[in-house]
This record gives sequence, structure tokens and C-alpha cells, in this order.
Amino acid sequence: MSLSNYEIMRNQMRERFKKYNQEKMITKFDLYYDEKFLFLTFVGRSYRIGRMTGIVEWSGDQFQSVHEADYNESMTIYDVLCDSKDGCHASGVFCSIHDAKGITPTLPSGGGMYQRTARRYQNCLEQLQYACNTLGKPVELTGDVAAELPVFPFLSVTVQYWDADDEFPASIKFMYDKNILDFMHFETVFFMTNQILRRLEEIADEYAKQVEAKLTNFDKKVLTPT
Repeated sequence: MSLSNYEIMRNQMRERFKKYNQEKMITKFDLYYDEKFLFLTFVGRSYRIGRMTGIVEWSGDQFQSVHEADYNESMTIYDVLCDSKDGCHASGVFCSIHDAKGITPTLPSGGGMYQRTARRYQNCLEQLQYACNTLGKPVELTGDVAAELPVFPFLSVTVQYWDADDEFPASIKFMYDKNILDFMHFETVFFMTNQILRRLEEIADEYAKQVEAKLTNFDKKVLTPT
């Protein structure tokens, strides 16, 4: 089976990763490590990177079982570990990606990029709120749902969601640390954001299934004669 272009690029980056100074990565980001792997958390999930292979894997059971990371996951982790600036640190100030430090003012706004996701949560605020609470914490920002999500232990984003009403469609907005481009390249911000959206949807879908199962069990109890 032939590899996709995304898989080819990801695999090429594995080879590049092995050429970088891993001790510097460990010190810069205070990574846990052993002889075989570097470990870190990304969007609420545990990952490890093979020190000899460069392969990125994630696990939901303390690495009793593992899954190979896809393009968005791998490329975000590689970019942060390998190409972040020396002395990079979060400012704690959140802004549009187009207002981040180092952005060229003439970049297009990219409005409406996440309309499909916004429609996914229309009239499903409880699902989105649960997913945001699982990955982060509520914050006092405008919107029907607003949360700060730790993408890495050292870097967070904020998400704001407005449900549809009679005048406006549902919308979702991400705000990034002012220093985001000290950690990753501009295009990597969108790889990272896509992974955040994916994790939110996974958790929201699981929550929806749990609610449906409870309702089904309740209906069975009500309808079953005693």
C-alpha cells in the first residue's frame, strides 16, 4: 500500500528529528525521558517519541498499548521540539493568530475556517462544554462556551463558541498566545488547531453516547413491569 504525501512528509521529519539535540529538548521543555523515549502531553493525551526511531506514538492507558500519531500530531510535536526558538516562553496574553508577535500584517484573515465544527455543536452546548472541561478549564470570555485549553504543559490556547440564533450562524474562535510563533511555524498552528478540534469532537461524541445510553437504560426501566 502506497503512502500518502502526508505520511511521506511525516516520515521524512522522523529522520530529521534524530539529528537534533535531544538533551536540549529535555532541558528546554522539562521532558520526562528514559533511554528509549521522550515523553510529553499534547492536547490532554500522552505521547512518546522514539529517541532512535523518531516515531511519535500516543496512548490512553499509560503505554500498555500505543497508536502511531498522524500527520497533525506528529508535525506539531516535531516542530515544537526541534525548531522552537531558544528561550521561548508563553506570554499569557491571548490574541488572534494574525495579531501574534512576528506575523506579517498582510496575511489573510482566514475567516470561516471552522464553520463545519461550529455547526457540529449547534444546539449541543452541553457536549462542547463537557469536552472543554475535560481538556481545560472555563474562562470569563464572551461566548456561550469559553475555555482555556493546555495544548502542551507550557502553552495554552483559548476557544470561544457562539451558538446560532435568529441572526447569526454558530461560530467558533481560537485565540493563541502572543508568543505562539516562538514555539512553532505559522502553518503548524493550523496543524495544532486541527488536532484540538479532533480531540474536542472525540470527547463530545463519547459524552453524547454516554448520555444516550443512560436515557436508553432509563426508558427500559420505566417500560419494564415490576
